[in-house]
Amino acid sequence: MNTIWQGRLDGEELLYHRIFQRVNEENNYELISTKDFVLHGFAVDEGVRRNKGRQGAKEAPDIIRKNMANFPVIRPDFSLLDFGNITCEDERLEEVQHQLAKNVSKVLLKGGKSVVLGGGHEVMYGHYLGLKTAFPEQKIGVINIDAHFDNRMPEDGAGASSGTGFWQIAQEGEINSLHIGIQRNSNTLKLFDTAHQYKMKYILADELFFENLPSVYQRINDLVDSVDYVYLTICMDVFNASVAPGVSASAYNGIFADAAFMHLYRHILKSEKLLALDVAEVNPEYDIQERTARLAATLINEWFMV
Repeated sequence: MNTIWQGRLDGEELLYHRIFQRVNEENNYELISTKDFVLHGFAVDEGVRRNKGRQGAKEAPDIIRKNMANFPVIRPDFSLLDFGNITCEDERLEEVQHQLAKNVSKVLLKGGKSVVLGGGHEVMYGHYLGLKTAFPEQKIGVINIDAHFDNRMPEDGAGASSGTGFWQIAQEGEINSLHIGIQRNSNTLKLFDTAHQYKMKYILADELFFENLPSVYQRINDLVDSVDYVYLTICMDVFNASVAPGVSASAYNGIFADAAFMHLYRHILKSEKLLALDVAEVNPEYDIQERTARLAATLINEWFMV
């Protein structure tokens, strides 16, 4: 057994199981069956470097795995296949984004559900490409829980980065996206203007409070109802630095994983159209007591429990 996938062993009977007891690491895509959860690590932060952020997110996938391992299994039929980490050599970000897309498309075409652990938020473009590769004629909706739009135009000669993913999608056609947790002090007027031009819908962080959940639910439903499949991506810098200190760009006025957030988050997870989920920008170098990694692991585990 991989030393990462370890936890408290209460017993071998199904009622005692924890996630580490349900992980298959055989690395064989032919083993994927309908509704298996299939995990890839995207151990890459080249896009963060290009975006002038704090590097270190490439070290996150295994630490998030460690924090996932001990959660109890809630669903009797739960199964998790782990296909290891994708890494980036010689700054060839675009190549590894396409490698991720190829792997994800295999998962989806076999009927599995894709889970990816970043890495920088450049994981988003590769993960999205995986859905488009598998379902080229279908409309893909992206729900981006993030303080930032990530719709920057690449700088001259710099190539793609952790902040360009939605700009890249827009160059290929229509964007169907909803951005939750956007901060006014984290996006220039140019980025808001670009979002409006591309018809990127968004919900400001200030709108995420309990009394406003009916409105938030409706906007989520509008996006989900308008597409064929849904992909959910979470940039951990959307959260307040007190609960997520280990990120590439801290948000001291970010949102909390409080009751209001968890209600809207679980509302998204309940959609039968949801095929893919990732977490990005966990940076272990700046984390405190693995708080950020633990929160990321918890958010992944919420999908396992639906």
